[in-house]
Amino acid sequence: MSTTPDSATTRTGNLLRSPWAQRFLPFLAWIGELRDRKILRADLLAGITVALVLIPQSMAYAQLAGLPAYFGLYAAFLPPMVAALFGSSRQLATGPVAVVSLLTAAALEPITASGSAGYVAYAITLSLIVGVFQLGLGLLRLGVVVNFLSHPVIIGFTNAAAIIIATSQLDKIFGVRAEKAAHHYETVWNTIVATSQQMHWPTFLFAVGAFAIMIVLRRLYPRVPNVLIAVAVTTFLAWLIHFERLETVALDQIQNEAVLEVLHDETGLKREIPRLDKAVADAEKKYRDTLARFGTDDSRTLLAQHAFDTLRLKRDRRIKTVKADLEEIKKNRFEYVPGTNGEPGLYYLRGHVPDGAASDGRMWRIRSMENDKLVMNGGGNVVGNVPRGLPSIALPKFDLGVILQLLSAAITISLLGFMEAISIAKAMATKTRQRLDANQELIGQGLGNILGSLTQSYPTSGSFSRSAVNISAGAITGFSSVVTSVIVVVTLLWLTPLLYHLPQATLAAVIMMAVVGLINVKAVKHAWQANKQDGIVAVVSFTLTLAFAPHLDKGILIGAGLALILYLYRTMQPRVALLARHPDGTLRDAEVYGLQSCMNISMIRFDGSLYFANTSYFEDKVLGRVSAKPDLKYVIVVGEGINQIDASGEEMIAQLAERLEKVGITLLFTGLKRQVLEVFQRTGLFDKLGAKRFFRTDDLALEYAWIQIGNNHEADCPLNVVCQIKPAG
Repeated sequence: MSTTPDSATTRTGNLLRSPWAQRFLPFLAWIGELRDRKILRADLLAGITVALVLIPQSMAYAQLAGLPAYFGLYAAFLPPMVAALFGSSRQLATGPVAVVSLLTAAALEPITASGSAGYVAYAITLSLIVGVFQLGLGLLRLGVVVNFLSHPVIIGFTNAAAIIIATSQLDKIFGVRAEKAAHHYETVWNTIVATSQQMHWPTFLFAVGAFAIMIVLRRLYPRVPNVLIAVAVTTFLAWLIHFERLETVALDQIQNEAVLEVLHDETGLKREIPRLDKAVADAEKKYRDTLARFGTDDSRTLLAQHAFDTLRLKRDRRIKTVKADLEEIKKNRFEYVPGTNGEPGLYYLRGHVPDGAASDGRMWRIRSMENDKLVMNGGGNVVGNVPRGLPSIALPKFDLGVILQLLSAAITISLLGFMEAISIAKAMATKTRQRLDANQELIGQGLGNILGSLTQSYPTSGSFSRSAVNISAGAITGFSSVVTSVIVVVTLLWLTPLLYHLPQATLAAVIMMAVVGLINVKAVKHAWQANKQDGIVAVVSFTLTLAFAPHLDKGILIGAGLALILYLYRTMQPRVALLARHPDGTLRDAEVYGLQSCMNISMIRFDGSLYFANTSYFEDKVLGRVSAKPDLKYVIVVGEGINQIDASGEEMIAQLAERLEKVGITLLFTGLKRQVLEVFQRTGLFDKLGAKRFFRTDDLALEYAWIQIGNNHEADCPLNVVCQIKPAG
């Protein structure tokens, strides 16, 4: 049987609309729309526009993450495309973002030095772990897990993170080198002290210029890519005035014995490291061989382990001490005195130039040490060399110890990053009236981070600012993000030399401008006005995040724990209302409206799910009513507010009904929801109590109780509707 073109088209259309295709190949839903030239043109323009913002932002955020700036381009290359192809949001712009970059730095800096090879490897591994976790949540349809982080916790953390991000850039704004302390506020203080002593004015002026360009353009010409223009202008000026002044000098040109001692120690360490590493490796081999031969408890094994641990500790301590000393002398500023008669010039500590000698007027500092030579910088810091070409494809290193060490940070980044992405996507979906699937978005974000880790990317997420640019530029489909990725590829292949002279102060200004929008005091105030307990959670999350920084996970975990405790506290004592008949005929809270209650019948409404934490509270309320009414015959539980009941709640109801029955009181139920009745039916409680105990409406339950009590009791009961007829005339 042959297939006609029409039938083939129909089958293809059905395939594209199938649940399988929508879940695993969601881009099939919009790729056909690109046949429309208007849509194609709109996506091309939007993609280029976002790329102009993404390229400088990504480099700035990489710097925030403690990585070389060009790693931001690696993170902007593949993740945006993958997230757009496999996510459900058409306009969400994925890539490096401020909060995730900060969390990355917070996770990695306690482990190894920023910018080192080990640091880069850990960042790539972190991206993989984040991606696997997000992908797993998406495939298992567990996107609701992000709801465990309450809104007050998020707004408290976000406000604190914005302040931390902004203040972390102060050293780059002022061109100083400050010692990093155990707490962020101590680091900020060290930066302030360093600034007061040795601020680099050209660097500060570049930062001010970048701020001015971005602020003015944002206000006067909001559609103009202000970030790109600020980057272009400051980069051109830095090249024009030779903002960076690098000189390679011999060690003996440094005229300070203490500094020279540290430099020679560093030189010696470089020669020692191969020998130290070999000694540690030999000791480890001997220990493992002894362990395999004699077992764990043998004295020879213990001695071999002790020797191995001692050598490793000595090596690590030696490296740490020398590196710390080197970092300390890098804080110093030097003055350069040119040589005479062809002799090399000399570098003196600031303020120690000999009388009669004239310096060149610049403040020089040690940038690095290469091949027993010093690289001195007499200007400002720039991005420097950006490797041309696409990043190499390689699997991240799998180390179980490292993975376990990064796991908690990865989970935090996964949840916070996704919450940021999904909140942005929901806002745009509301505007465009497009369907949004949170689990599919998790799959897209997860695949973006996994595949990104193969091309040396660190963790990424959805960006609020770039998504806003994307939708305002007219993006209709996810193809705009594909275009953005292509522009980044073009930049990596051919345009990287143009980025050499980009001042780091400009990137710091870009970061600070980007996080200003994250500070939202009104949201904290609103949470306080809505519920003081929520306000307390927001304030506590804010305060603890600042206090624990750079260990940001502690602040948010404590905030989340506090939110959970408050939730349990609220649900442990839900509202329990004693109902009575209001003159208008409705049943209302007797205490609130000052209504008279019945002596023989009590109607109790429970507003909340009945579970292990509040069963005792409910039972106490019922028994308290029983003790207050000695003539009580019926207790009617109005269950319209009970959404769920667990095993503890069901067991309490069974025991309560039995206890009341023994004292001549019958327990009735009205308005129970289906899910609650099903629990009673599954456990046999419904059959045990009898169907006659359960009623659809309050009036049916009251009618049954009145009939059972007899003696025309309904005429005297305050729960009855009493019609007051006014006398004629």
